[in-house]
Amino acid sequence: MDPVIIVGAGPVGLALSLALAAQGVPSVVLDEGTGKEESRPARSVVLRADMAAMVERLGCTTLRDEGVRWIGWRGLRRRQEVRRITLDLGLGGTEEWSEDPDAPASPAAPLHIPQHALTRGLRDAISRQKLIRLVTDSRLDTVEQDRDGVVAHTRGPAGTWWRGSHLVGCDGARSTVRKLLGIRFPGRTAVERHAVAALRTELPWPGEALLHRQPPWRGAAEEITARPLPDGVWRIDWLLPPRGDLVTPDVLVARIRETLAGWCDGVTPPYELIDTGVHTLHHRLARRWRVDRVLLAGDAAHLLGAVGTQGLDEGLRDVDNLAWKLAHTWHHGGSDRLLDSYQSERRTAVATRLRAADQSLPVLRGGGGLRTYLPGAARGHDALLTDGHVGRGPLGAPPAYPHSPLAPPYTEGQAPVGTPPGAPVEDVRVTAPDGTTVRLRDRLGQGRLLVLLVAPGTGVWDRRHWRTAGVMPRLEEAVQALPVKAEVLVTEAYPGAAAHAVLLVRPDGHLVASFSGVRPEELYAAADATRGGPADDGAPAEETAAVSVAASGKSDRTADMH
Repeated sequence: MDPVIIVGAGPVGLALSLALAAQGVPSVVLDEGTGKEESRPARSVVLRADMAAMVERLGCTTLRDEGVRWIGWRGLRRRQEVRRITLDLGLGGTEEWSEDPDAPASPAAPLHIPQHALTRGLRDAISRQKLIRLVTDSRLDTVEQDRDGVVAHTRGPAGTWWRGSHLVGCDGARSTVRKLLGIRFPGRTAVERHAVAALRTELPWPGEALLHRQPPWRGAAEEITARPLPDGVWRIDWLLPPRGDLVTPDVLVARIRETLAGWCDGVTPPYELIDTGVHTLHHRLARRWRVDRVLLAGDAAHLLGAVGTQGLDEGLRDVDNLAWKLAHTWHHGGSDRLLDSYQSERRTAVATRLRAADQSLPVLRGGGGLRTYLPGAARGHDALLTDGHVGRGPLGAPPAYPHSPLAPPYTEGQAPVGTPPGAPVEDVRVTAPDGTTVRLRDRLGQGRLLVLLVAPGTGVWDRRHWRTAGVMPRLEEAVQALPVKAEVLVTEAYPGAAAHAVLLVRPDGHLVASFSGVRPEELYAAADATRGGPADDGAPAEETAAVSVAASGKSDRTADMH
């Protein structure tokens, strides 16, 4: 069986290769660069808690070493503090919950890390993987498809042909894959512009991120954002007019000094300027994300980032959604519905995010006529912007897929819980098959469904007793009969769930359905729907295979990879 070809070695392409390897799928990553990442502290990324956890599961260690989780968020307008939020450093896991649906909850702390550090950590993880081949100096120029796979040609020191089962374009905003497929990429150019600086200094809010709107000093930007990084470093962004003069070094230094003085009682504290830049944000969405065996992910499929939305975070959600579907297809064959659901789910989610951002921009940048069109906007501009930055509301909350083509039909045995079908499940503590207690999130990303039994009291029992008592034997028998691999987990409680409720969870952590008790036939039907039904060709692919790659020249397009 041929490997999956991944075009592009940015964070999305690297993460996809690792996610596939975790599920036993080999890949070849084609990197048109040299494999060396330029150190740019001013080019940093913000990951929501669930995506940071996913990247850590893939073996990236730099998140802990070179990233920082904000302990709080502050909103200032003119001279006044208008909002302060304490962020949950427990990664958003549910330890306790309130019966009151209106009770305030602390958002999970985002993780902030320089992009070069994230990329380096992913490359280090790849270096420990035997199923991934990373090839530098390889620029794609041709893609051909047939019934059984994809052939790609790259230019470089030696022109090479590559044969793969599928090809995924993770090659950025100017994606060659997208252009070769002839896919349109409509949208808006230069939605926002920011001057950016990374500097080492002391600010009055250690460990907290800050959004300052309409600062009171003369010549200030309309919005200034400050976000901490490790070792006393801060990334500061100044919102620029859409069309304005170039930001010269002298102008930027003046902005830095005025801003620091404005935040530090009129005195500019000592600072070390590390890196600067100008960041222009575009909003675009590819018309199609799949053409037969070729797919798009990350910036090749979408661009966003205005008013607090996070482009790379959305790219990693593409990876989380696509990897298990591609792995199932690679191992077992798959219906078109399974891979089609990637475009249906993710493109809809990103389009919704883009629509929310585009509708909010006139409101937040001085308009107001569209305020009533955006859910949550009535709480005020500051609250809306805060939601985008801390990961909640229409601009920041994790996506749900309630209308997924993989959703099973409703049955009488389904019972609602605190998580709607299609939404991400809560990260509750669970007991795994080996008897260890872990977070539910720790069991994701392994290509199998999770079957979660809510069984109060099991925490005080010895596992050898409750594994053979009550509904457990019947549940395990039902799970063994499912058409796809699944793992049984047990939890003491789940928000809104009654005792003996059974939750079926996808490999990417989204709820398929919840049932009142063990219902083997309904559980089977839901699992079958989740895989998109039986494979189209009825013939499963080989479970194991050596990774094949192309030798130079068209006459011999495959060779063993060692």
